[in-house]
Amino acid sequence: MADRASRRISTMESWKDMRTSVYFAAGNGFRALSVQQQFDPERYDNDERVAETRISKRVSNLYAYGTYRNYDTRSEYGESRQFDLEQKQMDYVYTSDSYAPPPPPPLNPFHDAHATRSEEGESRNPFVDAYRVDPPLHEKLPMTPMPEEPYHIFSPKQKWTLVIIIGVAGLFSGLSSNIFFPSLDAISKDLNVSLNTVAFTITSYLIIQGISPVFWGSLADTLGRRPIYMASFSVYIIANIALSFSPNFAVLLIFRGIQAAGSASTVSIGNGVIQDITPPAERGAYISFYQAIRNFSIAVGPVIGGILANFFGFRSIFVFLLILSSLTLIVIIMFLPETLRSIAGNGSLRLSGIYQPLIRRVQTEPSYMEDPDKDFVQKKITFTTFIEPLKLLYRKDVLFNLLFGGVVYTIWSMVTSSTTGLFKDQFGLNELLLGVVFLPNGLGTIVGSAIIGKLMTNDFKAAEETYRKVNNLPLSYKLPSKNLPSNFPIEQARLRHLSWITAIFVVATGIYGFTLSIHSVLLLPDWIAVPLFLQFLIAATSNAIFALNQTLVSDLCPGKGASSTAINNLVRCGLGAVGVAFAETMIFSIGAGATFLGLALIVVACTPLVVVNWYSGPGWRAERTNTQEN
Repeated sequence: MADRASRRISTMESWKDMRTSVYFAAGNGFRALSVQQQFDPERYDNDERVAETRISKRVSNLYAYGTYRNYDTRSEYGESRQFDLEQKQMDYVYTSDSYAPPPPPPLNPFHDAHATRSEEGESRNPFVDAYRVDPPLHEKLPMTPMPEEPYHIFSPKQKWTLVIIIGVAGLFSGLSSNIFFPSLDAISKDLNVSLNTVAFTITSYLIIQGISPVFWGSLADTLGRRPIYMASFSVYIIANIALSFSPNFAVLLIFRGIQAAGSASTVSIGNGVIQDITPPAERGAYISFYQAIRNFSIAVGPVIGGILANFFGFRSIFVFLLILSSLTLIVIIMFLPETLRSIAGNGSLRLSGIYQPLIRRVQTEPSYMEDPDKDFVQKKITFTTFIEPLKLLYRKDVLFNLLFGGVVYTIWSMVTSSTTGLFKDQFGLNELLLGVVFLPNGLGTIVGSAIIGKLMTNDFKAAEETYRKVNNLPLSYKLPSKNLPSNFPIEQARLRHLSWITAIFVVATGIYGFTLSIHSVLLLPDWIAVPLFLQFLIAATSNAIFALNQTLVSDLCPGKGASSTAINNLVRCGLGAVGVAFAETMIFSIGAGATFLGLALIVVACTPLVVVNWYSGPGWRAERTNTQEN
């Protein structure tokens, strides 16, 4: 069940969905630094191996029946057999209610002159062995294969509505981080602590943001998306209540961590929802849109935070988050249905209790709703449930991708977290203008997500076409919605544009520090636009890398969408927390120019991880697939 939860967001086809995927630097929870949290694509192997999709009684009976048969009065060897016309007609009516075109109607021997007349034209009973008609030699009864159930029953409109809801829910991970940055100086003065001490709240936020999704993601993959959404938002609301009255730095530090624990999971759970409702071929567009909504908080969060802190004090920020999160929780309770496939199947099963949105209790039930074939048996929650995502780190291809993405995330986080101090010192900006300074960074995350989403969609189509040619498949062949072939070139499709995107990121990061440390150029009019433009490039390219990275990791962890996102978040936030903790110290010790040039060179040193994964990744994946099959 835990496996199934994660699967929505992440096969190669899901790459298409990733066009909005630019997650925050920390990954799942710490949007304060960036926007990137994907999730997760579909699987190459049979999804059902990971976690069974719950089905209805009708579908269960169809599977038990096996296949549809065109009935005849003879066995395949010409022997007579009982022909129950009423029963066969009933079977025909029953199966015609399936999603596939109905089989041809049963053969009625009384309408078949060959079956009811002898060669001399005499009447005879077709059910008596003495008058049986032998079929041609080797003739076998035609069989119609079992039609495939639709991946999900929701219409595109319903799916987009769900993505908007979970997108708004996912805003809080990044919004809680970015809305906080412009007020760092105001907090240090209000609570009588140094700016370095206040920056420690960013580090603690990143640490909790990295750890908590492993806990929440495992529960979401086991207990369902909807109850975990409610639980995590409840924690987030409680934290905001305490932060609204924070009298000292200790309270601020503790409850900022609790706030991160409540908001960080919303991204990974949202990725799981998308994997639940969309097949790989459609997933990219939904993931891209989902990320675009979340990335919006990167752009507007600092502006809102600057305005609130400048006119009402920094505590008003948490009052604003409290009101907004409470309204979002109400929307989730009212309208968001359970989507975990081990509970809700493909969306056609009747839900009850906590899994049923309140709106369904007052509106007319959709015509497609059916009873499940059996009661839902909840998987037992054990310590292993929470350790399971960590096992993904033993996969070499997954680990290499996580490390490279984590390094890029860390550098982006260091750029973002140091913005307040650098721009206040060099340009003398107040909280309101500091909020505006973060706009290029936020816009970059949105632009980067949108562009890479389109590129990923085209890359997947190109990879699919190449796959058909290499394997001599007809042009009409379409990759199955569930089971992508294990030899599909997922690594090449996902990483096709990574080289030039990384090059732009390295150059922009290397130059960025010098634009803020050379005093002669700082005196030039409107020079502030130069470092801000570089921030835009850094944000756009880093978030594009996050999208590529998260999608591939999801592809490599089929059926584990939420878990793969959680482990991605853990690595990113862990590395990001270390980087942010030392950012101010490095800048003070060696200067901004040398600091960011050194960080750019670290990315160059990590590029062999990508090269190795490009060439060796397919072999590692094939080996893992063979092991699972055996």
